[in-house]
Amino acid sequence: MNVLIKRCRPTVERHWRMLLAGSVWLMVGLALVLTACRWLAQLDWPVNLVLAATSAGLGLAVFHFGFSRIAARNIERLRKQDEPACLFSFQGWRSYILILVMMLFGYALRHLPIPKSVDAAIYFIIGSALAFSSTLYMQAFVHE
Repeated sequence: MNVLIKRCRPTVERHWRMLLAGSVWLMVGLALVLTACRWLAQLDWPVNLVLAATSAGLGLAVFHFGFSRIAARNIERLRKQDEPACLFSFQGWRSYILILVMMLFGYALRHLPIPKSVDAAIYFIIGSALAFSSTLYMQAFVHE
């Protein structure tokens, strides 16, 4: 049975795991930013522009002080893994727990009686931070 599990496990080389990680972070980040933009489009003209610009700046701060460190730890962990390794090991198991918590938080935000402008700002901040962080994975992919 153990041999069957090992044979069915999708394994890939390190550089493909780097590309997958960067792609996932970028796609999720862009999806959050696009959702935020849809909500911001419902606001008045100067308010939505100011909120988007402020959120992008805060997203850059979240990237710099938070997500870039998570990405750097993941990249370092990927570099230390044996070759080839499981496709899904592009994230550590704690990161999968963080993803679940963030998804639950996003679900709660959408369903709580909070103004859409607040939802949009949070989605834009997290989404832009994820998109900025994806560049670290892409750099690692190129230099791998």
